[in-house]
Amino acid sequence: MPLVVSRVAGWLLRGGVAVLLLLRRPRPIHSSGAVFDGWMTPRRAAVPSGIGWIDDPPDGDVEVVARVSRAVGLPACLPDVYGIGIRWEHDGARTDLQLASTGLGFPGRHLLVPRLSPSRATLCSVLPYRTARGPILLCARSMPVRKLPSGTAALRRSVDEEPWMLRLSFATPRGRWHPFADVRLDRSRPDDDPNLRFNIDTNPLPGASPYRWVQALRRPSYRLAQRG
Repeated sequence: MPLVVSRVAGWLLRGGVAVLLLLRRPRPIHSSGAVFDGWMTPRRAAVPSGIGWIDDPPDGDVEVVARVSRAVGLPACLPDVYGIGIRWEHDGARTDLQLASTGLGFPGRHLLVPRLSPSRATLCSVLPYRTARGPILLCARSMPVRKLPSGTAALRRSVDEEPWMLRLSFATPRGRWHPFADVRLDRSRPDDDPNLRFNIDTNPLPGASPYRWVQALRRPSYRLAQRG
């Protein structure tokens, strides 16, 4: 995407977020969510990704915190775009991953898709990371697939009763998905955390970076939402 087009689109998106901030603070989107603690188990992928952390994974399990939310905040009986933020530490620095419900194949993996629940959702980065091997997308899927409730309180209870297992994978924009880690969310926190803000620009995945056109598209609305 040409940089100038990304900049124009980015400021248009910022205008939409500004309108939402008049109605909803401090989070204009994904305003309420469920927070979970758990563990991630890295695994060696079948092929290299070009992302250092994935290609040279740490030994042993890694502690994570995750927040699951619905973008618009529609009633639980209606489909909504799901989002998940996952945070862990690597060499003393934060690493954030942000994914949203999309399709699985091409071009669906680049399109936001409302879902009734996160049960069968593919949660994808939507926009690619810049890596040593070219553009790479990341995604998470429930493995095995299980029925999860839509409402925040019900989702907390469900995960406390039975851990939620997610498989993390990477792919080129049109390629097949390759698993690189499993995440086990098994403890919910009683309340949402207004101070838990994920930022994939300031807390990037080690070995990956954003494209300039991705930053131009995302950054204006991203900064406004974070400041909100």
